[in-house]
Amino acid sequence: MISNQVLQNTLEGLKEISRTEFCVIDTEGKVLASTFTDYVINQVDVQAFANSQADSQLVKGYQYFKVCDDHQLEYILVVHGEDEDTYMVGKLAAFQIQNLIVAYKERFDKDSFIKNLLLDNLLLVDIYNRAKKLHIEADVPRVVLILETMQEKDHNSIESVKSLFGGKSKDFITAVDEKSIIIVKELAENEGYAEMDRLSETILTTLGLNKQPGTHIAYGTIVKELKEVSRSYKEARMALDVGKIFFGEREVIAYSSLGIGRLIYQLPIPLCKMFIKEIFENKSPDDFDEETLVTIDKFFENSLNVSETSRQLYIHRNTLVYRLDKLQKSTGLDLRVFEDAITFKIALMVVRYMKYMETLEY
Repeated sequence: MISNQVLQNTLEGLKEISRTEFCVIDTEGKVLASTFTDYVINQVDVQAFANSQADSQLVKGYQYFKVCDDHQLEYILVVHGEDEDTYMVGKLAAFQIQNLIVAYKERFDKDSFIKNLLLDNLLLVDIYNRAKKLHIEADVPRVVLILETMQEKDHNSIESVKSLFGGKSKDFITAVDEKSIIIVKELAENEGYAEMDRLSETILTTLGLNKQPGTHIAYGTIVKELKEVSRSYKEARMALDVGKIFFGEREVIAYSSLGIGRLIYQLPIPLCKMFIKEIFENKSPDDFDEETLVTIDKFFENSLNVSETSRQLYIHRNTLVYRLDKLQKSTGLDLRVFEDAITFKIALMVVRYMKYMETLEY
C-alpha cells in the first residue's frame, strides 16, 4: 500500500499547483497526510460520509471524496472550499491518488511474483499465466545478481539500488532475506558475462561499497526463459557462498568461475573428513607453520615453478627445495610432482570448506 510519506508528497505537490488545502484520512478517521494547519476532523461527519452511497459530498465548507481500491473504500480525501473549482481540483486529486493505488498495487504484485519465482514457489503454468497478467515477458535473457554487505539491509538500500537502474520496469530489485539484495536483470542481445562484471563493479562503486570488508556481488548463468530464473538465483547464491570460502578477496564472483570449488562445496562433511584422513592420516594441512603455508601458496601461485617462487619469496633456490623435501617427508606428497600437487591443493580447499561449515553450525 502507499506509504504516508508518498501521500504527503503528493498532497504538497497538488497544493503547490492548485493553492488548495488537502487532507487524506483512513476509514477510521485517522489523518495519514495533510497540508492543513488547523483542520479538525469531525468523526461523525467522516463516518456518515463513509457509510453513505455518495462518492463526494460538501460538509461544512469542506469537500469530501471517496478513494476506492476495487470498489473497496480505502481513503477519504478532504478538500477545503465550496465552489466548483475546488470540486474539480478535488476530483483530480482523488483520481491521482486512485492511480497511485493501482501503480503501487501492480508494483507489489510484481515484487511478490518475482520473489515466488526465485524461491520456486510457483507451478510452471502459474509462472506464464501470472507473467502475462503482469505484462512480464517470458522469453528474454535474464541473469540474477545478489548483493551482500556487512551492513544491515533496509528500505533505503533497496531504493538506492533501484535508482541505479533508472526505474526500468524490465529489471526487478527485491529481497527474500535480511542480508542481501537481489537483482533480476534483463539483458540486451549483445550483453554477456563481461557486461555483468562491469555492472557489478559499477553498483559497488556507485553505492560506495567497493573495498569494504564482507561486500560481495555474485551472479548466476544467463537464462533464456522466465522459468529458469530460479536456477540463476540458486547459482548466484552458491557463487556467494563458494566465493566467501575460496575467493574471499574477490568482490565480484561469477558462478561460471567457481571451478573445482563448486564441486567441493557440494561434498558431504563425513566424506571430506575421510579424504583428509586418508591423505594425511592424523595430520591436517592447516597444522603446518606459517612459513610452510606461505611457501605452499606461493608455489601454487607460480604454477610449481621453483625458480620464480624462490625469487618472489626472497630465498635461495636450495632453501625452497629443502622446504619442499621437508614437506614431502611429513606428508608423503611431493609438490613438484603434478599429481601430488593436485592432491595437496584439493586437500587445502577441502579443509577450508570444512572450517567454513563449522562456523555456520555455531
